[in-house]
This record gives sequence, C-alpha cells and structure tokens, in this order.
Amino acid sequence: MSESPQAGFWKCYFRLRFKGVIFNHKRVYRVYCRLGLNLKRRIKKTLPARDRKPLSVVNKPNVQWAMDFMHDALYCGKRFRTLNIIDEGTRECLAIEIDTSLPAGRVIRVLDRLKEERGLPQQIRVDNGPELISINLLNYCEYNNIKLCHIQPGKPQQNGFIERFNGSFRREFFNAYLFQSLSQVKEMAWFWQQD
Repeated sequence: MSESPQAGFWKCYFRLRFKGVIFNHKRVYRVYCRLGLNLKRRIKKTLPARDRKPLSVVNKPNVQWAMDFMHDALYCGKRFRTLNIIDEGTRECLAIEIDTSLPAGRVIRVLDRLKEERGLPQQIRVDNGPELISINLLNYCEYNNIKLCHIQPGKPQQNGFIERFNGSFRREFFNAYLFQSLSQVKEMAWFWQQD
C-alpha cells in the first residue's frame, strides 16, 4: 500500500486482492488509516454568483478599466505570464506587467503605479482568476473606491475589450517572436505598448 500512497483506498484494496491477499475491506481500511494514507479531499472553492452585466462603456478616460492575464513561454521552455490592463473608454493599453509569477500583491503594485501616473478608475472589469478574487485585491479596491466587476465564469465575452486586446497582443507579439530571456520580453513589450 505504501508504494503508491496517492492511489486511494479502493485501488489499494483491489491490488491486495489481485495479489491473493484475502482480507475484509474494513480491516484493510483500518490499516490504511493507521498508516496515514487517507488524505483529505480537495474541495473546489465555490465562487459567489456573478450577475450578468451588459458590456456598456463610457467613452471617457479613467472611468472603466479591464484586466486579464496571458501566458507564454521563452525559447528554452520557461513559462511566463503577463498582466494586461486597458482603459475601456479609450482602448489604450495602460500596463503590460511581465514575470514568471504575478500574485495579487504584484497586481496591487501595478495599480499603485498607475494611480501615481494617471489616477484610478471608478470600476475595473476582471474575470475570476485566483489573483483577481483574492481578499487583498478586494480590500485594495474597496479602500480606493473602485468597483470590481467580476464576469460570470466561462463567459469571456463579458470582458470583450480586454479579450480583443489579448488576441491582438498574441498575434502581433507572442506569435511573431521567439524570446530568449524575460528581460528581452519586457523590453520588446514596452516598445510594442508605445507603438
């Protein structure tokens, strides 16, 4: 049983039966538990119900922003992520943050940098990624009077402006170049953003 502890009780039980060991399943389960092989089941975190909101836009800068993550890999196979932030009113790309890991604290630092440069919006439209539903980001948005609008799970069309930007970014940037290093990606993304 201890050869493959992640196998689960019934798989271990039937392996013993296949080897010719005849024990009652209750006895095998007692031994299984005493060996500490019974692991807790991971329960998927349930999201609160998200309301369906129409994609209406105010054509003024700094009223509505949208954020989303993308991922790609360097030539050597090392994966990296990007955090893209756009202004929905002007369709301007405000930030492209690139690194191997972008936790909620890093998202908050990018928002703080944008706050210094141009101020914060009234609302930010995001999906339900783990960084975007974290309590730190929710507290930051509440403290700065930003309405965080989460789209419904599995409905990326509700965040259509950032999805369209991501498609252009993938076609014109990720699919066009092979990247050797993370610093090269950051530099080229900065030039692409300015363009």
